[in-house]
Amino acid sequence: MTDTKQQSMERAVGRRKTAAARVRILPGKGKVIINDRELTSYFPVALDRMQVEGPLKLTGMQERIDVSVKVAGGGTHGQAEAVRHGISRALIKWDENLKPLLRAEGFLTRDSRMKERKKAGLRKARRSHQWRKR
Repeated sequence: MTDTKQQSMERAVGRRKTAAARVRILPGKGKVIINDRELTSYFPVALDRMQVEGPLKLTGMQERIDVSVKVAGGGTHGQAEAVRHGISRALIKWDENLKPLLRAEGFLTRDSRMKERKKAGLRKARRSHQWRKR
């Protein structure tokens, strides 16, 4: 890892269900900005904030880099997991030696579960119509 690499900016995309997060990391003081808002403002639930900060705490980069994120789609929990996935992927571009640590914690696994599409003739994907006698 060279000093010129440390001064650069890394980008990555994280996804979960229908949420997609575009993440940029750069050297800084540890600020996390999501959709032009502070982390505590965007994710008021502590569990979601812990999801986002997980890769940074695990690698010890929480006070050394700034994170800027644009996230869209899905709900708040899915967005938090998409941001976590994006930060993890960006950290690997930043320093390849972090990959085994992040992989062991499961931060690099893309959760690909999506909602099943509705089928014709049914009320939902698998739910059929209610039977009526008369």
